Amino acid sequence: MVQIYLPRLSMRLGYHDKNNKMTILLTGGRGKTASHIASLLQAAKVPFIVASRSSDPSSSSPYYQNCFDWLDEKTYGDVLTSKDSMQPISTIWLVPPPIFDLAPLMIKFVDFASRKGVKRFVLLSASTIKKGGPAMGQVHEYLASLGGIEYAVLRPTWFMENFSYPQELQRLAIKNENKIYSAAGDGKLPFVSVADIARVAFRTLTDEKSHNTDYVLLGPELITYDQVAETLSTVLGRTITHIKLTEEELVKRLENSGMPAEDAKMLAGMDTSISDGAEDRLNNVVKHVTGADPRTFLDFATHQKATWG
Repeated sequence: MVQIYLPRLSMRLGYHDKNNKMTILLTGGRGKTASHIASLLQAAKVPFIVASRSSDPSSSSPYYQNCFDWLDEKTYGDVLTSKDSMQPISTIWLVPPPIFDLAPLMIKFVDFASRKGVKRFVLLSASTIKKGGPAMGQVHEYLASLGGIEYAVLRPTWFMENFSYPQELQRLAIKNENKIYSAAGDGKLPFVSVADIARVAFRTLTDEKSHNTDYVLLGPELITYDQVAETLSTVLGRTITHIKLTEEELVKRLENSGMPAEDAKMLAGMDTSISDGAEDRLNNVVKHVTGADPRTFLDFATHQKATWG
């Protein structure tokens, strides 16, 4: 197990465009992270726009939305158009599109947005993907290479919410089968809550001084999937069993759920890497940036109890 600790970051309460002369664009507007970030921005009265492929005003979203599709360059200009009462967009939360070769598209949009006056980009990546690595790693490297552009890259480990969001396979397996499935064996990992990712994102999006670095975001404890099952069993009052799959079995399970073959192989490989110790590490980055400890899996499971029936 690797433990990395950083000195606590001094709290900066000012926003990077003072007097709220800024509007933040949240891509991935229907995803896990953007909804949590939106609630924090709204509470802080920081102007923002949610970007998603559907901007239907009759949707249930309480936030102002613009239509955006990574695959449709015609939407790039529209998504950067703020309401008349808002300042121009100066900061963007970048959530990668769900495609295999994502870097060229994201880099093209970054270039377009920077020409339109966007000053800061905060990228959602992954704990195992370093600068210069595949996919988001290429975008990370590009952001770091741009002179005059502020940036941060958030690299969270596996989300606790993968067990609780409505259409997640793990949630459905817990609810309907009293099982969780993985190819992680007895490997340990520090699950992190999306709520904690959002708190770090809020700081990197709004702090007056740009962070200009990457943060590996981890939860406070190393646990196995067996321990996840034990915690869920305790919280739910019924036995939840961890089913240990081979990598090939997990690929087949993911493909049967409708996931494209390339994505299924990539995710199954990441799952298997947990058994080899790829996620066996802790740090204090969440507290370093936000001033508060990340939530435990027990706290998460207790608050999400109703979702598993």
